[in-house]
Amino acid sequence: MILDANDLPDGTPQEADLCIVGAGAVGIAMALDLLDSGLRVLLLESGGVAPEAGSQALYAGTVADPALHSPLDTYRERRFGGSTTLWGGRSMPFDPIDFEARDYIAHSGWPIAFADLAPYYPRANRIAEAGAYAYRADQAFTRPLAPMIEGFASADLSTDTLERFSCPTDFGRRYRHKLEAAPDFRLLLHANVTGIALAADGGSVDHLQVATLAGRRFPVRARHVVLAAGGLENARLLLASRDVHPAGVGNGEDLVGRYYMCHMAGTIGALRFTRPVWHGYDIADDGTYCRRRIALIPEAQRRLRVGNVIARLHHPRIIDPAHRNGVLSMLYLARMFIPYEYAKRLDGEVRLDLPTQARHLWNVLADMPGTAAFMWHLLRDRRLAERKFPSIIIRSKANLYSLDVHGEQEPNPDSRLTLCGDIDALGMPRLKADWRHTRQDIASIAAMLEVLARDVAASGVGTFTYDPDSVAHEMTRYGAYGGHHIGTTRMAASPRQGVVDAQCTVHGLANLHLAGSSVFPTSGQANPTLTAVALGLRLADHLKTLAARPPVSVSTS
Repeated sequence: MILDANDLPDGTPQEADLCIVGAGAVGIAMALDLLDSGLRVLLLESGGVAPEAGSQALYAGTVADPALHSPLDTYRERRFGGSTTLWGGRSMPFDPIDFEARDYIAHSGWPIAFADLAPYYPRANRIAEAGAYAYRADQAFTRPLAPMIEGFASADLSTDTLERFSCPTDFGRRYRHKLEAAPDFRLLLHANVTGIALAADGGSVDHLQVATLAGRRFPVRARHVVLAAGGLENARLLLASRDVHPAGVGNGEDLVGRYYMCHMAGTIGALRFTRPVWHGYDIADDGTYCRRRIALIPEAQRRLRVGNVIARLHHPRIIDPAHRNGVLSMLYLARMFIPYEYAKRLDGEVRLDLPTQARHLWNVLADMPGTAAFMWHLLRDRRLAERKFPSIIIRSKANLYSLDVHGEQEPNPDSRLTLCGDIDALGMPRLKADWRHTRQDIASIAAMLEVLARDVAASGVGTFTYDPDSVAHEMTRYGAYGGHHIGTTRMAASPRQGVVDAQCTVHGLANLHLAGSSVFPTSGQANPTLTAVALGLRLADHLKTLAARPPVSVSTS
């Protein structure tokens, strides 16, 4: 059943066995998994089905350094489906090494192992519609594939691990019919949680305070509450709920909002190959788009004492018309129509003078057949296809590429979210993000680049040239990688090291649980969505076990 909180009588309490806050990827995946559990499940969503300016404005906040972090209301969607309404669909699991405590990565180590999460990844893959749980080329393909880089050999780098791509699936649109038909399930739209009210002894959640922008207010009471509102909002809700604990819920050790990670990402260098290369997408036997990457293998990470880093072959810099490619120039001229994450990389580096514009326009006209063919491909395989071609792939006639790098961030307690003095339309304090990176973040990428340059030359397949002194600049040119909000309510065995325990339950609060990337102790190299969904499914199983136990007494005061 799907209802609108604005249609409820003001002040009328809502009750459930389990209340999930946030109808994004994780909240919807957990709800789907709990539909046949016998539990009365209530899913609260702040927005509606379509974008709404008022709801989206609730995400606004401030950043310590605008050059290092995007505005807080970008990369997030406050509506049914959450950020799956705008994601690119890139899906991959974390690597086993990401769960390990590594003495060269400060504050690393999960209280669970990869083996504890592995059983949930295949189900997460199915829900995300990312195909089979097969992330090596020899697992995903029955046919032989041409090598990514013909003749390339390395003891430290692999070229056969995959990233798989969802349709990309909008979880709200895809699974709405299942949620509507479920008898013990309610989705409440326009229901904004403004506070977590604890029992007088501070040991459990008594109720949630919920409000709508239209002025309705009411409490929600449940045996168990799950916050699945995203890496930023989970922390904000805990910090803003200060009625019993002045520092916020779960924040006795001043850890909520700390260890804020995204990913290090940037484009660097020039790879010129003398052998054939393949940097595009392969279609797996199940129809899923897959792409191979260059990855620093775990043994090399340990020997070099660096974090997890991968890289993709990328087209030359779009902003420079000297590439003489009509498609790249067309993308530059149409940058105002490109999604924010990509468009921001096209502004500010080259003056928008008439000669520059004219050279880009000439590239488009001179390469009109290629540009027209690309436009048809974009319309057919991306705009009109149900399973969309994931991104722009440009074959280089000169066999020349740049390197698109994606690296792990070291957990840093000084990189954090706090509440600022401003309040939103519902009276909640807004967030301030102070994202920071460490020397280890840059050192890890620098080490990977050095290995790649060495092994490309040693294999006789070409050259990789870059300025080692520019690595820090290139990896922070665009700041934190948008949309990957990680680590702000981290998982740890002890409340002195983290906010939630190994079961994602807030330390000291048996009926409050957190789901999503906010609980990740480390970021790994992988996009967080698939692991967030898998971890949410693991939590759903735990909640089913708890449901079989005698109910926890919840105050009705």
